[in-house]
Amino acid sequence: MIHWLQQPWPWYVAGPLIGLSVPLLLVMGNKRLGISSSLRHICAACMPGKIPFLQYNWKQQRWNLYFVLGILIGGFLAGYVFANPHPVAVSQHTQAMLQQWHIQQGAGLLPEQWFNWHQLLSWQGLMLTVVGGFLVGFGTRYADGCTSGHGIFGLSTLQWPSLVALMAFFAGGIVSAHLILPLLFQ
Repeated sequence: MIHWLQQPWPWYVAGPLIGLSVPLLLVMGNKRLGISSSLRHICAACMPGKIPFLQYNWKQQRWNLYFVLGILIGGFLAGYVFANPHPVAVSQHTQAMLQQWHIQQGAGLLPEQWFNWHQLLSWQGLMLTVVGGFLVGFGTRYADGCTSGHGIFGLSTLQWPSLVALMAFFAGGIVSAHLILPLLFQ
């Protein structure tokens, strides 16, 4: 059992499990799958004030906070308790591209030479974390949802804005991978 939990699950297991969560949430109480709204719920709970955006009954959405807590616990269990003992599999093409940028592939998910506390204070580190984080947060708010909300819930309920948002997310990822990252790492 431990060996099975340590391996990446195939798409035909993980995909249907994720996909079945949408109708299950809808049947259980007309709930919408999404993560980005949980930050609003946390702010509404912790900062009672006169901000109109936070003036709503957040307690009706507390299931979403439990959902996010479950994601955090599941991520911890997957990353530390049931961690795959083998190095992350990276394609030959990606390895060659990383070598051109002088990035050493480590055992983790992120290159340790770029994602560490010392590198955070460099201009590349600030661009990756601070500017990138701001753009992700701004884009999530501007698109009225995150990739999970639009990609899993929005598309499954045939929402046209979700398709447009996902196309923008993918276009941004392609531009970042092929134009911005080479400038940062060279």
